[in-house]
Amino acid sequence: MLAQKSLGISNLSISNKSLKCPIYDPSRCSPFINVRPPIKKTCAPLRVTCSSSPAQSRVDILSESLPYLQKFRGKTIVVKYGGAAMKSESLQASVINDLVLLSCVGIRPIFVHGGGPEINLWLDKIGIKPEFLNGHRVTNATTMEVVTMVLVGKVNKHLVSLINKAGATAVGMCGMDGRLFTARPSPRAAELGFVGEVANVDPSILRPLVENNHIPVISSVATDEKGQSYNINADTVAGELAAALGAEKLILLTDVSGILEDKNDPGSLVKEINIAGVKKMVEEGKIAGGMIPKVNCCIRSLAQGVRTASIIDGRLQHSLLLEILTDEGAGTMITG
Repeated sequence: MLAQKSLGISNLSISNKSLKCPIYDPSRCSPFINVRPPIKKTCAPLRVTCSSSPAQSRVDILSESLPYLQKFRGKTIVVKYGGAAMKSESLQASVINDLVLLSCVGIRPIFVHGGGPEINLWLDKIGIKPEFLNGHRVTNATTMEVVTMVLVGKVNKHLVSLINKAGATAVGMCGMDGRLFTARPSPRAAELGFVGEVANVDPSILRPLVENNHIPVISSVATDEKGQSYNINADTVAGELAAALGAEKLILLTDVSGILEDKNDPGSLVKEINIAGVKKMVEEGKIAGGMIPKVNCCIRSLAQGVRTASIIDGRLQHSLLLEILTDEGAGTMITG
């Protein structure tokens, strides 16, 4: 403890107006990491009392999260995982740890994932060049087989293993398991091949899992009524699952900071916006390209009863905790 202890002035930073005690800065460091800030050296001994410490600051931060924990406790949150957070091992560890922490404090996360880069890697290994049309993967029968093997057999089980290792209990599945969601061909099937849409969701298999504190990990592959497999956009799957479950929140992890007022200015982040505002920004061309299907996914889920939807920056460490447990957030929150 620093209180009532005689310290040399060499351990303090002093101005001619006040004596400042070195205090842990939670905006710069994770409260879950034991960080001791550097102490600047000056000159002669002085007797002071310091009322804060790194440990006390961490406790204060946890205490301040209480209203958010109360708000979300027992509520379902659907998280779509992809982008940079999937490519970087450190970001992946951050997301997994956040997910497990949320589960431990009584929040019910459901984890939906893509895996585009991994699919490309395995296609390349067997000599198939990936093809895309307007951002959609062209998926013939051979590519569909690879997509299924990679998403359902490799990526899904790897994520389940990481969550289990971090201390929670995860259950891996895809659309076919328990008929969780059924596919139908995309209207552009003639061009795209086995790219599908969500035709129906039956979340009954998920309810006992989340009620028993398990974390469902879901890949975006499903079959139609005839048993044909389809590759479905993971954002779309997350949105439809959130709607079917009556989720409190949908979160899409992305490679951008969120919705920008000026897409060329990273500092113009829109922190909160409603559906009408989003539609206006689309009409004005401020939302364009790959952001359009993401906001459409959010709008559709909100229209079906999801309370809020957020597009957040998956490049930030602990972005899930920032979004759920702070006012600041980690991207753009869309409301109904």
